[in-house]
Amino acid sequence: MKRGILLVFLTAIISGVSIFLNAFGVKGINPYMFTGAKNVVVALFLFSIILLSGQFKELKKLKFKEWGKLSLIGLVGGSIPFLLFFKGLSMASSAQGSFIHKTMIIWVVILAMIFFKEKLNSKIIAGSILLLIGNFFLLNLMSFEFNTGALLIFIATLFWAAEIVLSKQMLKNLSGNVVAFGRMFFGSLFIMVFLGLTNQLSVIQSLTLPYLSWILITSVFLFGYVFTFYNGLKLVKVSTAVAILSFGSVVTTMLNFVFSNQLFLLGQVFGVLAVVCGASLFLISSNQIKKSVINFKKTKFF
Repeated sequence: MKRGILLVFLTAIISGVSIFLNAFGVKGINPYMFTGAKNVVVALFLFSIILLSGQFKELKKLKFKEWGKLSLIGLVGGSIPFLLFFKGLSMASSAQGSFIHKTMIIWVVILAMIFFKEKLNSKIIAGSILLLIGNFFLLNLMSFEFNTGALLIFIATLFWAAEIVLSKQMLKNLSGNVVAFGRMFFGSLFIMVFLGLTNQLSVIQSLTLPYLSWILITSVFLFGYVFTFYNGLKLVKVSTAVAILSFGSVVTTMLNFVFSNQLFLLGQVFGVLAVVCGASLFLISSNQIKKSVINFKKTKFF
C-alpha cells in the first residue's frame, strides 16, 4: 500500500475512533460551540506545523484569489455543513444521519467526472453500490424516513462533497497543510460569527474543565484527521479518497462491538465485507499505486 493511499486509510481509522469517542464525550455541550472550538484548536496546531516546517513562506505568497478560495473551503466545508448536520441530527436518528453522510461517494464521483474528467466505469459503479449497501447493513438500518432532519443532513453532505472537490483543485498548487489550515481557520471564524449573531457566544463562559479537556482530546483526533486526509488527498483521486474513508464505519462498528457489549449481527458481517470489496474496487479502478509514489516525492509534509 503506497503512502498516499496509506494516509487516507489512516484518516479512516482516525475517523472511526473519533466517532466512537464523541458518542461518549459531547453530551451536554452546545454542538455549534463544540465544533467551533475544535476548529480553532486544530487551526492553531496546523499553523504551528506550518511555522516549524518552513511552509510559512507558502502562506505569505498566497494571492488574494487563493485566500478567497481557502475561505470558500472554510465556508462550504468547515462551517455551514456542520451547522446543518448537527441541526439535522436533532431531528433524525444518528444511524440515518450516518448513512446519508456515506452517500457522499455518489456526489463526489459525479463532481469528479464533471471537474476532473474522471471516467465512470463498471468498477466505480459496483464499488459505489457495495459501499452504500455495506454501510446500510453496518448501521443496522431497518427502515428509513426522509424527514426534515434527513434533508438537512443530505444538504450538509452535498456541501462536504463540494468542499472535497474544491480542496482537491487547490491541492494542485498548495500543500495539504495549508489547505487544511484554510479550512479549519475560516471554518471556525464563520461558526463564531454564527454564534455571535445567534447570541450563543455566552456559552463559552459555561464551559467547565471537563468540557474543555474533552474539546482538547477530540481536537487531537480532528487534527490527525485533517492532516492525514488533505495530505493524502493531494496524492490520490478524489473519488478513491472518499471511498477509502468508508472504512471508518467499519472501525466504529468494531469498537462498539468490543467496548459497548453490542452483538455483531450477521448483517453487519456482510456490511464489513461489502465495504471492503467496494473500496477495493475503487483502488483497482483508480490505478493509484504508481501515481502515489510519483506525487509523494513532490510533496512536502513538514
